[in-house]
Amino acid sequence: MRTVRIVLATHNRGKVAEMRHMLEEQLSTRSNTRCDLVSAGDLGLPDPVENGVTFEENALLKARFVAQRTGLPGIADDSGLVVDVMGAAPGILSARWAGVHGDDAANRRLLLAQLKDIPTGKRMAHFECRAALVIPRGYDNAEAVEIVRSGKMTGHIAHAPRGLNGFGYDSIFVPDDQLNLSAAEEGRPWTCAELTAEQKNAISHRGKAMRALLEDIQARLF
Repeated sequence: MRTVRIVLATHNRGKVAEMRHMLEEQLSTRSNTRCDLVSAGDLGLPDPVENGVTFEENALLKARFVAQRTGLPGIADDSGLVVDVMGAAPGILSARWAGVHGDDAANRRLLLAQLKDIPTGKRMAHFECRAALVIPRGYDNAEAVEIVRSGKMTGHIAHAPRGLNGFGYDSIFVPDDQLNLSAAEEGRPWTCAELTAEQKNAISHRGKAMRALLEDIQARLF
């Protein structure tokens, strides 16, 4: 059986788990080819400087970074939370909103403090994702390839965290699409952190972008 190794351009364990769940099984069952997904963290690669000013720019620079250093196809996403009343912030700064990259708890606390006096009906927000595939020149004797797909999940910001699943802003984000699983018995809808991984991936910005990219990965690499 042929094996295709793809590098996930992230050190975020929660994101690695999500991306593996979305891609690895589906790719490995679509053909007589095994998919081996490894992360930048697994390979000891550093994080690139994310100096892009859009989600697409940052997704591409991360995917290029791992592809150039390994000679393997790279997949990256750049995602962020966009809060309407905050003028599209935190946006591309979502992961370091409180000042330290990846401090999820601090990011949530700061955002909730900033929205403290905003009523529920005006706490609309959405997640955006750009997922990029970069295949370096010469891989499998092919030309270089760069593809970007997008995904979006709309909802609103809760007044306090709920749920233990997921990562990032999941515990304070209430998606509009409740998958017919609204917690009616509790009188409120679910946050992303109250959903299972399968439920979240079915409606999430990253799930939508990765499913769109899946066809490109299949066509180019399998």
